[in-house]
Amino acid sequence: MKRTIRHLSSALLLTGGILYSQNLWACERPKVYGYDYVDCLSDGLAKVKRDNKYGFIDKTGKVVIPLNYDGAYSFGEGLAKVRQNGKDGFIDKTGKVVIPLKYDMAYNFSEGLTVVERNDKWGFIDNTGKVVIPLNYDEAGSFNEGLASVERNGKWGFIDKTGKVVIPLKYDETGYFSEGLARVQQNDKWGFVDNTGKVVVPLKYDSADFFNEGLVRVSQNGKWGFVDNTGQVVIPLSYDWAEYFYNGIAAVLDRSTGEAFYINKQGERLNWTDKPIFIGYNDQ
Repeated sequence: MKRTIRHLSSALLLTGGILYSQNLWACERPKVYGYDYVDCLSDGLAKVKRDNKYGFIDKTGKVVIPLNYDGAYSFGEGLAKVRQNGKDGFIDKTGKVVIPLKYDMAYNFSEGLTVVERNDKWGFIDNTGKVVIPLNYDEAGSFNEGLASVERNGKWGFIDKTGKVVIPLKYDETGYFSEGLARVQQNDKWGFVDNTGKVVVPLKYDSADFFNEGLVRVSQNGKWGFVDNTGQVVIPLSYDWAEYFYNGIAAVLDRSTGEAFYINKQGERLNWTDKPIFIGYNDQ
């Protein structure tokens, strides 16, 4: 299971993982020295690392939470995940442990809940540490748009925040909801369902990602293009690689001509002079 895909940060969701320019990834970082790593400010604090230990500083560089942890996530929804001695828990912005470090795995809070794992079983807790959905799933993803993917006995579906199964656990793999649709896979083919489980985009693609700005990139037989939220092909699957749309623009690659360029949502080529940078493209 690709946990990095199931638990994307909000920033990555917004950008679609595209790197068009350095400005896209610009963020405010405290101007400090003496650390091995300084993260962006999030909720007023920045994660820092020194000698393989993590803590948090404010925008002035003042240490707010000492570098005592083996691992840490940035703050989100008022809490940050921290790791020590192989266990995960959560602290608030004063450094107080709000949720004890007792889980084998946890992720950042999303929509008021976080997915946690202990003894190979997954469930959900709220920001007080209360178990809201029991840890009885074999795998689970974060909540997004009110639903979370869960897996049991090798099959995936979706539950709501009460734990009720909304979309039956019948798929070989799933993604997460974005713009009202989530990708699902059966028999090595991908398509999309809405939040009632209705198939909106037929399961016929070799690869598919999440919807962004009304379109999603998909591939068939090694070629990439875009479909809309009705399943209609808007930009033909004719490219050897395509990035997500961001502000109405996507980067594409035509290996037959060796050209990389930008297109708009009508599939028209934009005559820009700067060269696109591709994320995740494997030239095989």
